[in-house]
Amino acid sequence: MVLFCLLWVPLFYLLRRSFSQGGGSGVWALLLGSITAMLQYNLGDFVSPGGFGFSRVLYGFVDIVSLTVFIPLVFCFLISLFKGFSQEIDFANFTLLWLIPVGALRALGWSTTNNPILLVVTPLLWTALAVGIPYFINLMLNNLRLHMIIFNVLLILLLPVLACTTYWAFFSHHTLIGFILLIVANVPLVISLVFARR
Repeated sequence: MVLFCLLWVPLFYLLRRSFSQGGGSGVWALLLGSITAMLQYNLGDFVSPGGFGFSRVLYGFVDIVSLTVFIPLVFCFLISLFKGFSQEIDFANFTLLWLIPVGALRALGWSTTNNPILLVVTPLLWTALAVGIPYFINLMLNNLRLHMIIFNVLLILLLPVLACTTYWAFFSHHTLIGFILLIVANVPLVISLVFARR
């Protein structure tokens, strides 16, 4: 399971990169990802997880799943602003590259727990968010009608909540619900790969 946490993101990045050739800012992604990974590793958790209630969901959002992916997406957006929204920057590939050192240090830190929720489910949720959110952003930018903008913004906001709820469901031993939510969270990723392949 430690190897899965360590290797899933880089292997998925290589798979996606073979489908789509978007690039740019890869060095920045790896450098900034390494810096934030070391900061997160040294600073520890920001939220006390508590039991099985809202604090656990918030802990999953801030310290485990969603914020981990939001940070590189925000940085990629800022780089895009600086470059004038250059089409060379692929938000998903940038985020996946950023997550490689994050996943490596998290695998190191979580190796003592041998917890499949952290070592297997969490990397799957990272890639679901790293590819799913940019997919909805691209859909919105390609169709700037008001109803499509509202629809895609709602999906962009819903996906991170769905991801941290998936983490909570597995942690709370609602395994069936967790698997269902995990499959739903990965639907945008699968659709994105299918269209990229075509």
